[in-house]
Amino acid sequence: MIRQLLAAGFLVASSITTFGQNGISSDFTEIKDWRQVDPAAWSAIRPGTHVQFGSADLRYDKLFAPEASSLSSSWSGHAWKNEKIHTQFVIYTTQAQPGVTVSASALTDGKGNTIPAGAVSTGFLRYVMTDELNSEGGGCGHRNPADFDSSLVADAIDFKSSIHIAANNTQPVWLSIKVPAQAAAGTYKGTVTVKNNKGVSIKTLAYNVTVNSRTLPDAKDWSYHLDLWQSPYAISRYHNVKPFSKAHFDAMRPYMTQLAGIGQKVITASIIYDPWNSQTEDIYGDMVKWTKKRDGSWTYDYTEFDKWVEFMMDCGVTKQIACYSMIPWNLKFFYYDEATGKMTHIVAKPGSAEYDAHWRPMLADFAKHLKQKGWFDITCIAMDERPMDAMQAAIKLIRSVDKDFKVSLAGNYHKELVNDIYDYCVAIGQDFTAEERAMRFSKGWPTTYYTCCTEGFPNTFTFSPPAESAWLGWYAAAKDYKGYLRWAYNCWVKDPLRDSRFRTWAAGDTYLVYPGPRTSIRFERLAEGIQTYEKIQILKKEGKGPQLEKVLKTFEWSRLKQKSAADMVNTAAAVLNSL
Repeated sequence: MIRQLLAAGFLVASSITTFGQNGISSDFTEIKDWRQVDPAAWSAIRPGTHVQFGSADLRYDKLFAPEASSLSSSWSGHAWKNEKIHTQFVIYTTQAQPGVTVSASALTDGKGNTIPAGAVSTGFLRYVMTDELNSEGGGCGHRNPADFDSSLVADAIDFKSSIHIAANNTQPVWLSIKVPAQAAAGTYKGTVTVKNNKGVSIKTLAYNVTVNSRTLPDAKDWSYHLDLWQSPYAISRYHNVKPFSKAHFDAMRPYMTQLAGIGQKVITASIIYDPWNSQTEDIYGDMVKWTKKRDGSWTYDYTEFDKWVEFMMDCGVTKQIACYSMIPWNLKFFYYDEATGKMTHIVAKPGSAEYDAHWRPMLADFAKHLKQKGWFDITCIAMDERPMDAMQAAIKLIRSVDKDFKVSLAGNYHKELVNDIYDYCVAIGQDFTAEERAMRFSKGWPTTYYTCCTEGFPNTFTFSPPAESAWLGWYAAAKDYKGYLRWAYNCWVKDPLRDSRFRTWAAGDTYLVYPGPRTSIRFERLAEGIQTYEKIQILKKEGKGPQLEKVLKTFEWSRLKQKSAADMVNTAAAVLNSL
């Protein structure tokens, strides 16, 4: 079994990642599949190379021919103007095919209108190591690889121009179409062509996209409050650049503009060292440098904080700054002590005299700095999964320094905190009362939900069914949340392009995108759900709410135990597309 092979250290990747311009990974070799091809699994496949449309809901196994029931010779998509849609097609072959390439045509409606070929993108799916849920059905806790069955799973969407496909192998390809905002409504037809290494066509697939007369707003104008936490430190490590240097910002830009492109609203800033007790491969550093002077007074250097916030705003993330954390998981607060010339720390609980003495001068100085920068009104002092009494003590201190400071929390629902927390994100399955929602909505306070390692489903692990990522947006609309939070956009593990497992948490829990930047099935489907949420809000304003309500009511978390996310999403999408 694979767990025994892992325990013995048997599996070794056959090459290391290489880097191109600006340290961006140009190519990599997947971990070699330890399984042997079963000839019987391919015995019913006609000799040669085949190309057919598959399903965006499936992760196709490399060593098995795809099930005929999941395949089709054609595909029809439905999109609003300015919407990005996608599907998947599969290349499966009984003979080796080196240097396979894919090209896409423009789409035309037969009336002189065109969606240019540049609006169409394709990417080969790459296989990464994943694992499974724990014995309790969740994804939390320390992980010894020998205790979990692991497998290779299609997840990363690569930008390489060609790929080698071995005999008796399946290669999925992701197909995306971004419909221009100015496109005329109608049905457009296009093709994708798969060629061998000699440039000879293996197969051309035809498909069509029906473009609705409605227009989806630009991502910067979406109402969905998306909060995927960013890690500049992971990018610094992976690209081997000095934190917050020009090279670092150059490396980060494509990742963060990609994130802004799906409507990200919040900048993740760490104002202390290690707010999450080293729970990621790369520890979050202190963007604010704390120094205790010889006379006992304090100074604070905001250079890195300012650079980071200005950079993220330039990338298009401008609505909110979340500053972590006044209540770190280990209650340790690090600073430079001028008297000793060393870094040191205190341990202090919220509500204690030591805690107040440490934080009061910083909060006063920080408020002054934020107001000078013009950022005070969009900044939150942020905490996550902290006990209610600790939150209340911290809030009391914050308000005593400046009554207008905003606070955010991702954690359990507490009635006592509803009126005190500006951005309140509760765990899935928890809820606010109708009266609390009305109050919060009237003030424009972000009121959202999150998933984490606790939930076996829905989730965004590398082994999670892809439709669960899209389901999250539908759930937000159904439960009248204003958005969604997930703790890790890019907290990469040691070798994220090949092995998504981590010492704690289920595989893929720590990141949604890959170095490159490369996107993923999970990220693309998450964006799909966000677009759906925006479309639902627009349709409700048109008076289409009653037609949608029946399918929205089906999005109950408990129903995922009996019905797949794919069935729920596809049924609901058919209704939405008919309006």
